[in-house]
Amino acid sequence: MSKSFTTAIAVAATSLLLASPAFAHTGAGIAGGFSSGFAHPVLGWDHVVAMVAVGLWCAFLGKPGIWVLPVVFPLVMALGALLGFMGIAFPAVEAGIAASAIVLGLLIVFMVRPPVWIAGVVVAFFAMFHGHAHGAELPAAANAVAYGVGFVLATGLLHLCGIGIGALGNSRAGNIAIRIGGGAISVVGGVFLIGAV
Repeated sequence: MSKSFTTAIAVAATSLLLASPAFAHTGAGIAGGFSSGFAHPVLGWDHVVAMVAVGLWCAFLGKPGIWVLPVVFPLVMALGALLGFMGIAFPAVEAGIAASAIVLGLLIVFMVRPPVWIAGVVVAFFAMFHGHAHGAELPAAANAVAYGVGFVLATGLLHLCGIGIGALGNSRAGNIAIRIGGGAISVVGGVFLIGAV
């Protein structure tokens, strides 16, 4: 990756993480559609840390993982959302979401590089939990399609944030910082797990 491309990704990722949402409408109109779906993963720190972790791990894995995992996660998450929307029970959803942060953070800490298909299975497994939570929490008045588009787009942007941050790991100091970040993600996941059980 060129230095200018890496810098652009890092700036974009930082901007997305620090930006506040801006809505064109206020009141009843935003409670059910795209904006509600977009806000769900962005405003839930349990989702944020796991989805950024997926991006960090993608950046660490390189090609083809950097392209495959950010596609696998939203697609499987959408399937999980459909199950949640249909009221199909899924065991220990909150614990699964917390576990995703713990496991993904540890994969980053220990710089685990499995074959891409194994990484895809790991990411898909956790995506089901995140998706189920989104679908089960769909507001009653929501347009399900707009809500789904919102949370899938937000998920993709969070993955890009992680990839952008991970792009800074081209040096020894950068790799250490990313591993520390992975550790922090695991700790946050542990806190969420304690709250979920």
